[in-house]
Order: sequence, then structure tokens, then C-alpha cells
Amino acid sequence: MSNYHIKHLEEYFQVYRKSVRNPEGFWEEIAEEHFSWRKKWDRVLRWDFKKPEVTWFEGAQLNITENCLDRHLSTRGDKTALLFEPNDPKEEAQHITYRELHGRVCQMANVLKAQGVGKGDRVCIYLPMIPELAIALLACARIGAIHSVVFAGFSSIALATRINDCDCKMVITSDGSYRGNKTLDLKSIVDAALESCPGIEKVLVVQRTGNAVSMHPKRDQWLEPLLEEAPQLCEAEIMDAEDPLFILYTSGSTGKPKGMVHTCGGYMVYTAYTFKNIFQYREEDVYWCTADIGWITGHSYIVYGPLANGATTVMFEGVPSYPDFGRFWEVVQKHRVTQFYTAPTAIRALAKESLEFVERYDLSSLKVLGSVGEPINEEAWHWYNNNVGRKQSPIVDTWWQTETGGIMISPIPFVTPTTPTYATLPFIGIQPALMDEEGQELTGNQVSGRLCIKFPWPSMARTIWGDHQRYHDTYFSAYENKYFTGDGALRDAVGYYRITGRVDDVIIVSGHNLGTAPIEDSINEHPAVAESAIVGFPHDIKGNALYGFVILKEIGEGRNRENLSKEINQQITEQIGPIAKLDKIQFVSGLPKTRSGKIMRRILRKIASKDTSNLGDISTLLNPEVVEEIMENAL
Repeated sequence: MSNYHIKHLEEYFQVYRKSVRNPEGFWEEIAEEHFSWRKKWDRVLRWDFKKPEVTWFEGAQLNITENCLDRHLSTRGDKTALLFEPNDPKEEAQHITYRELHGRVCQMANVLKAQGVGKGDRVCIYLPMIPELAIALLACARIGAIHSVVFAGFSSIALATRINDCDCKMVITSDGSYRGNKTLDLKSIVDAALESCPGIEKVLVVQRTGNAVSMHPKRDQWLEPLLEEAPQLCEAEIMDAEDPLFILYTSGSTGKPKGMVHTCGGYMVYTAYTFKNIFQYREEDVYWCTADIGWITGHSYIVYGPLANGATTVMFEGVPSYPDFGRFWEVVQKHRVTQFYTAPTAIRALAKESLEFVERYDLSSLKVLGSVGEPINEEAWHWYNNNVGRKQSPIVDTWWQTETGGIMISPIPFVTPTTPTYATLPFIGIQPALMDEEGQELTGNQVSGRLCIKFPWPSMARTIWGDHQRYHDTYFSAYENKYFTGDGALRDAVGYYRITGRVDDVIIVSGHNLGTAPIEDSINEHPAVAESAIVGFPHDIKGNALYGFVILKEIGEGRNRENLSKEINQQITEQIGPIAKLDKIQFVSGLPKTRSGKIMRRILRKIASKDTSNLGDISTLLNPEVVEEIMENAL
């Protein structure tokens, strides 16, 4: 069927219309023709956004790893599935074929079973970007265990919160990780986390750095000796299409992180279909997404989407600046990479360096460039287009979320004409709506509002682990019968979408969604702090950086402000992770508040952004005089 691989604009519109007029028929055809199922579904779709409840391919049975591995063995057994590029360019890259990957996933699955992990159990994976991370994911999926990957840059407190929230029984980690010229000690972070995680029974430790680590006698085991004894065949557990595949945590604007639950069937179908089209993947291509598997981008577009299509997917352990700022392009040249998917933060950082870092490499293999994590600004778009793509490789500026599971709005390369800063058109089957403040849908073009989706798609998260009410309240309570994304957007004269940013208290820093509430909670725990407010402000590299306004208690008044700032950032690093540190901390006597006591973040955002020409009417504030004082001392 041509529907699976769209090749020109007219075909996009035809297929899109079909997918919207008859979604069940459309997705049934895609699912039936391109995947292997143990049992077919009884019903394609059942949904009610009021509850909210959504099921896709109800009654179907499958195992996603049979679609990612087993079915390729007869035709692509010797093809490279996973291409591992280590942190140190002197260390040899690993080409793991589909046959080898299948054997290693089965071995890992057998180890997990021998350690008492079974269907429905939660396994926390806290690993660097090494092959064992992808293998551990797939091994969990193989036996029906639910994986919960935690990005290995999170602190022990953040790790413990996530382990306890979904009651994991096992952690898979490593002795350490390499990041540029640094060696990080992951095992001690896990040890600190587990002091407050009574549910953890076993810890499996991968040897990566050779760091000396302490091993807890009854709990911790080195993984390698267990793998050596494990057989290379493991029967795949038969899963229901709606069984949970994984839980992935995303920052909320309030309090604790949200464990988004993704299920087996719909997630597989949608990630595979979007991967094939948005990267125009062909059989001989070498695809590279630079994300970490600790984020949804890595789950969907390093592991599941590419492998379901029999692709060669690159896994990169390093950073773009090590050993120098040409590392990305050196890897592209070395492996003849055809599709390259990265974040605007990385592009902005590289654009600041000498062009010589790009020009010394042959990038002629590149066919498609991608951008993910936040809207890409125009300057970065042009730099990427001119210097990396050499105006030959279209840029797909993709918009989607942890909650959506797969890409929702994006150009299709060589199909959709691109415009800088625009995510362009909704992907097949996606029905966006722009809503005004009163809850009315804005029809026609040249309008801006809040971005909602009005019809379910197969890879949407089904719930928040252990808290369905919060799932309802966060995503389905703002607008009746619609999924609210939390983002603002505009639709231009031709119907292209441009994402204008978060409308809630979540700030995107270097592509990471950071809720302000957990950071403020962390600051407020400092003994010298009375109250704080965090806002984002524009930053050349990160897109946004964090600006903290902090009120001190009397005990903090006489203290050295520089030391206090360091202590506050140290506290944030320990409780959340270094990604949440503040770039600027301003100590203030008060915060602008409404008469009901709500902090006016809009005013603080303007001050932090040095845009104070129009603060609006501040006379209605409880304490208008504090605004002048904050402005005078702004950093």
C-alpha cells in the first residue's frame, strides 16, 4: 500500500483526508499490512475523552519485540540494527546486527526472569547511552515487564521519587558513565536513592568505566556473568495491545513528576509509521537521533520506531563538544549518516563555534535533518540548513510530547514545503484545534490560541501511573472533549502551525521540560529562604534559562549573597539534577502578587527578559511598589 510511504504533497492531502474521515479504517489498514500480530483485534478504536478512556486495537495480541527483532531475522539478520558510537572517538564503534541484538535481548530477558521479574513488574533503568540501555528496554518488553527509564543525569532524590511512584522491583544501572572528558559515578547515585526505596529487590550493574563501586551483598550483582550463562533464546510474552509497555516521567507544573503510561499496540503502530514518513527512511539508510533514551525521543525514535522498520539506528554516548565541536559531523562522515535528528540547543551551541568544525567533514550523505525538543528559532534554522544540510536536506521541525508518544505536527521531507520556525502541517490522522480563552474553537487561518487535539491517535498516553484523575485534570479538563497540549500555537494563512511555547508554568530549557513548582520547592527548603519564584528568560544557547527571584528570611539577610546563590544551586542539583540550575538569582524583598496572593509571573518574566516597556496595569497588585524595586536591581 502506498499509504505507508508518502512521497508527494498531493498524496499527503489524500491520505490525510482519508485518515480523518475514517480513522478506524485508516489505522486498521496500516496495522494489518505492516506488523505481525499473534491475534487480530476485535475493535479498532473505543474512546471517550470525558472519562478519559482510549483503547486501540482492542483484543489484539502481540509482542513489540517480535516486530522490532524476530520478523527481520530472515531478511535482515546480518544488517546492522544498533550502531554504537562511544564517547571516546578512539574506542571502536560497535555494529550490532539484528541477529546479534535478538540474541542479546533474549539473554537479558532470561536474566530478568531468573531474577524474579515477570509480566507487569516495573523495572527502573538508569544507564548511560550504551547498548545495554536499548537491550534492557527490549528485554523488559520481551517478557512483558514495564520499563521506566530515568535519564542518567537526574539526582538520587529525583531517581528515588520515580522508583517509588511506580513501585519498581529492580534497577539496572552501571558502575559509571563517560560524558566528554568527565567520568560520572552512577552507582553511588543509585545507592543513595535506594536508601529510601524499600521496594527494590535487585540491582544489576553493567561494567562500563571500571570505577570502584560498593556492591550491596544480597541486592547487587554484576550483569556480565549472569548474561554469559543465559540462553540466547527467550519466548516472547504474548501481550494485549492495551497492556502497558513503559512508564516515562515528565515534569509537571505542579509537584511530583507525572508517570505517563504508554501501551503496546497503538504505540508500536504510530511510532513506526511516523518514523518511516517523517524521516523518509529507505532500506540502506543510516539514521541517527542524538537524544538520550532517557527521554521520549529516544524511546520512540532511537529504539522502537527505527527497529520496527528494520532500520540501522545510531546510539551515541558522547557530547557534541568532545573532543571538539566537530564531533557530530565527524560521526556523520564516519558512518555515512543519512538522517540526523537533534535539538535546537545543540544547533545553537555549535553555531557559536567556528564554521571550520563543520566544513572539514564530508556531510554529503545527509538527506534529512530533524529538530526536536522545542521550536527551532530562525537563526538556528538557517545555520543548520546552510551549513549542515548545504541547502540540500530539508529540515523537519517536529512538534510532539512525552504524552503523545510520537510526532504530531511536522513537515514530511521532499513533500511539505518548509518555512523556518513552523512545524507546518499535522501528521496523518492528527486533528489539531486552536482554542480561545473562552473555550471556543478558532476556525479559519491566521489565528492563534491554545493547541488542542480533538481526536485520539494510536500512540497517546493512556493515563498517569496510579493517578487517572490527575491525567483527566491535566489534559482533558480545560476544553471539553479535547486533549489540551499545554502549548500555544498560531495557524498562518496557508494553515501551517507554529508552536509559540508553553502556556503553563513549565519552562523548556535545552529541550528539557522543567516544571517551576519542584524547583521552587527545592529552593524554599534552604534554611535562609522564605519564598521564591522561577521564570524563564531568553538564552542564546539553551533557548530559555532560569531566573530565580528569592526572598530571604531574617537569618539570610546578612549573609554573603554569592555563597547563598551557590548553595541554592547546589541544593537544586542534588534534589533535581544539574539541568535545573538557575542562571540568575536575584534576592528581593517581595514578589508581585494579586490580591488573592497569586504571584504575577507575567511581570517577573518581562523583568527577567529585560522587556519592561509595557508591564500592563500594576496598580491592582497587592504590592505594586515591589515591582519598581525588582526592576531597579534586575540582573
